[in-house]
Amino acid sequence: MLVILVSPQSLLGWSVSLTSLLFLAALGGLAAYVGGSGVWKAAARVSFWGVLAMALTAAVGAFFNVSP
Repeated sequence: MLVILVSPQSLLGWSVSLTSLLFLAALGGLAAYVGGSGVWKAAARVSFWGVLAMALTAAVGAFFNVSP
């Protein structure tokens, strides 16, 4: 929520997307650490699927002509 309050309107979409990916990677790495698995591999996997999900969401929004 802080990112939304601090970011300028023109960069809001990019700021939220990049911050979301950063926290996805951090939480994926933390979960792997707690589970005793490879931290970097888990962070990369969660980030990859997060980027894919965001890209598909943007594609569906563009298909239906919906823009923020």
